[in-house]
Amino acid sequence: MRNVTLILDDGSRFHGKSFGYEKPVAGEVVFNTAMTGYPESLTDPSYAGQLMTLTYPLVGNYGVPPFTFEANGLPTFMESEKIHAEAIIVSDYSEKYSHWNAVESLGDWLKREQVPGITGIDTRELTKVLREHGVMMGKIVFDDEPENVPEAAYAGVNYVDKVSCKEVIRYNEGEGKKKVVLVDCGVKSNIIRCLLKRDVEIIRVPWNYDFNGLEFDGLFISNGPGDPDTCDAAVQNIRKAMQNEKLPIFGICMGNQLLSKAGGAKIYKLKYGHRSHNQPVRMVGTERCFITSQNHGYAVDNNTLGADWEPLFINMNDGSNEGIRHKKNPWFSAQFHPEAASGPTDTEFLFDEFVKLL
Repeated sequence: MRNVTLILDDGSRFHGKSFGYEKPVAGEVVFNTAMTGYPESLTDPSYAGQLMTLTYPLVGNYGVPPFTFEANGLPTFMESEKIHAEAIIVSDYSEKYSHWNAVESLGDWLKREQVPGITGIDTRELTKVLREHGVMMGKIVFDDEPENVPEAAYAGVNYVDKVSCKEVIRYNEGEGKKKVVLVDCGVKSNIIRCLLKRDVEIIRVPWNYDFNGLEFDGLFISNGPGDPDTCDAAVQNIRKAMQNEKLPIFGICMGNQLLSKAGGAKIYKLKYGHRSHNQPVRMVGTERCFITSQNHGYAVDNNTLGADWEPLFINMNDGSNEGIRHKKNPWFSAQFHPEAASGPTDTEFLFDEFVKLL
């Protein structure tokens, strides 16, 4: 294992060993407090451009499932067709793995997909630095190649454009009872699975595609990476769709932010974001609380919601917005992941609510 150093923008240095693909890399350093789910997290397109730190110390002990695909093109056990995170940073990488469904080690998978991995870093200390300072850019440099220093930017980069599909893809064509246009900002496969399970036909379109000329019964806006302010084309298309006040609209994660922007609200960047399996949210106006899976670095400013809109969910840790709804029209969204792969499934009923409206 070669010696590597993680260098943060504030000058902090963390020394560790490489266990993945051997190349220097740069990106936004974020942390995820989930205890399991590294195959799903690594393949979540929302991690594009980011170096993912896992706070749970032991990683790799259950290996990696096979990267097989279903007849409809969706991966069986992953959230997209490849790893999207720029790198993974762990405290204690387990080379030996044991799981009924594992076919290779995490290290071998990273090497095959040319993604770096670092082990031997005090990830709790790194997380404290990120919590105090906020997420920041970082570089992974190989100690025996000190001159080979990568550069990267995160702010202002349209990562949605990098991960969205490039052409229209149809699922369950001619089979579903209702048609849903899915705006792909970096959609997780389990969102598509959750919709297919509810017997709808899905028309998956690129993030900036003007879908308003199509025939459909409902609009779904997916999760995705980066800054929603880089996705104005999607906002304009959503606004156009909102001229039909009876059209059901449901957004998740980035979809919550784009729907909010279409409704006139503003977005701000969180200090260190929400990335975990155990974020508590409350449904506004009730005492109903849910444990949710989350992965986002931006949030909707509740104070900028128009008079026709109201918060639907609130984060119980920091009071930030976790979803919105329109007071009259069938439009709503969730900042968290109701499909929760991996993570808790407390809120999967939101898919049922959406499908009922179609």
